[in-house]
Amino acid sequence: MFITSLPALSPRKRQGSLLFLLKVLARHSSSSFLSGNPTRSIHASNDGIPNRFRPGHRPSFGASDIHTREGRLTYLSTIGRSFCSSLSQDEYLKSGSGSIPDVAARVLDPSCLDAVAPIKVKVFHKRPIDFTKLDINFLPAVILVGRPNVGKSALFNRLIRRREALVYNTPDDHVTRDIREGIAKLGDLRFKVLDSAGLETEATSGSILQRTATMTANVLARTQFAVFLIDARAGLHPLDLEVGKWLRKNAPEIKPVVVLNKAELLFDGTESFSEAADEARILGFGDPIAISAETGFGMTALHEALRPSIEDYVLQVLNSKGDCEDKGPQQCGESSLEEVDDSKLPLQLAIVGRPNVGKSTLLNALLQEERVLVGPEAGLTRDSVRAQFEFQGRTIYLVDTAGWLHRTKDEKRPSSLSIMQSKKNLMRAHVIALVLDAEQIVQAGRSMTHAEVVIARRAVEEGRGLVVVVNKMDLLKGKRAGSLYEKVMESVPMEIQTVIPQVTGIPVIFTSAIEGKGRIPVMRQVIETYEKWCSRLSTARLNRWLRKVMSRHSWRGEGSQPKIKYVTQVKARPPTFVAFTSGKKHQLSEAEIRFLTRSLKEDFGLDGIPIRIMERCVPKSNGGGQSSGSSGKNASSTRRVRMLGTDNKAVEA
Repeated sequence: MFITSLPALSPRKRQGSLLFLLKVLARHSSSSFLSGNPTRSIHASNDGIPNRFRPGHRPSFGASDIHTREGRLTYLSTIGRSFCSSLSQDEYLKSGSGSIPDVAARVLDPSCLDAVAPIKVKVFHKRPIDFTKLDINFLPAVILVGRPNVGKSALFNRLIRRREALVYNTPDDHVTRDIREGIAKLGDLRFKVLDSAGLETEATSGSILQRTATMTANVLARTQFAVFLIDARAGLHPLDLEVGKWLRKNAPEIKPVVVLNKAELLFDGTESFSEAADEARILGFGDPIAISAETGFGMTALHEALRPSIEDYVLQVLNSKGDCEDKGPQQCGESSLEEVDDSKLPLQLAIVGRPNVGKSTLLNALLQEERVLVGPEAGLTRDSVRAQFEFQGRTIYLVDTAGWLHRTKDEKRPSSLSIMQSKKNLMRAHVIALVLDAEQIVQAGRSMTHAEVVIARRAVEEGRGLVVVVNKMDLLKGKRAGSLYEKVMESVPMEIQTVIPQVTGIPVIFTSAIEGKGRIPVMRQVIETYEKWCSRLSTARLNRWLRKVMSRHSWRGEGSQPKIKYVTQVKARPPTFVAFTSGKKHQLSEAEIRFLTRSLKEDFGLDGIPIRIMERCVPKSNGGGQSSGSSGKNASSTRRVRMLGTDNKAVEA
């Protein structure tokens, strides 16, 4: 063990360490070395017999024990514990005789020790790499490209091991329109995988297909690798040749891995696979790989094809970072496993609302880039797009959902799957941003439609934080709309409070996403709501609050007043409290629950988030005359737990 960081110690500890080193040297060093003649070595004597085999040998130190590294002189002690005192080579040469005690005595001065810098160690990474311990920022990006309906989304789901992307057999339509991103888990291999829309190079200018192709080209310029998918059942299609030309034009430095998807039936003893492989070689990207994204066939071959290139890229990135000294674990490529506060964890934000209210435009405004496809067409977004970005040092995960519509019984097209996916993302989110259209509010004469009320109540019932964003406020500017602008800003918060009485103080932000206005206020309000949602209160603080609350409430009579022994918070996200009560009246009424909830929000600043209060009724003890068995039976029969709060429902146990 080497002590290479003496300057990092306090002056008192550094002096003590060097004094101890001097005592060890004085006890074990030979007289010839201490007299200024460091020619004898610890390893052997003049007659060739190693000194360590001589009786009564006491080790001495010579010039061979002084090692120089990167212009720094390091003295290594081999007695018991190893020591290392770092000092400049010039100081050692200036010491004249080279006596170690003389040199060490000079560095006993704290000012001299402060000037000595520790040796910097550069870490070089070698194969094999444990991808599971790498930070995601060091992983390469692999994009899946191909013509429509070749199985890109199915392979994306297979790689991330979840059914995130919509998969639907629509040869005449494009299910995927936006770029989806996830972390692929292919065996022990990890990388970022991007699912793209189907490419049609001959699309009409300004059409949806042309806009998706442009977006894919922009994302392709920022990726390192590509997987080119072909439908093995249909064979090489003319569109596949066009996609190959498109790849050479937009990413000439990337050599894609050609994959024959839906190839589970090609290995039937015939030469069908050989024929399909020969056709794929016409593209000029090498030998293809046969897989089946639906069944998982061929994933091992895909792993072997991708691993060498990905491993070379990761090694190059890790070794080009330089020294890892004074850097955190994530800067050195390792993930940090330290415990952090709940409010500092990554925030999951879902953007929901009816179609064509500006959800995708708001996501692009928050990310400050064209991340998802936008346009005047209603229902343009089908997949729920997940994106990550940093805001004021906090990691935010944004989810843009499809427009919320009522699904009919006969509806089986991709729009139906989009609605189901939007509901799942609402359940996973921490904070819900409900987007309203200001122009539609003016036209309809009310703030929220039935569908928007359903979304808001669903979010509150699930215990999620809710932020209302009124978009398209730029359309209310002008001579005639000047009064409407002020009217909307005054009426919307009041109407929302009337429609959703379960939660008071729901924040409302007015923005214009297409102009980029309101981005900072929206994110600040989202973070403030999230911190309230993660808040925790100590039991002592709650009980002090409880005494004040019970004293200022006007009860009907002393007998009707429930005796609340104490209140404690059992969980956060959302804040959940348990009130232990006793007395003749074992249950708190709805009015009393609302009073406690309102008092909690007012006194602790918890407005705008749902709060849950659970009640546990504990009977009084009947004295020692009753047996323990009957006492336990009585207690179990009268104990009740009531879940009260957002849904005003009681659950008895």
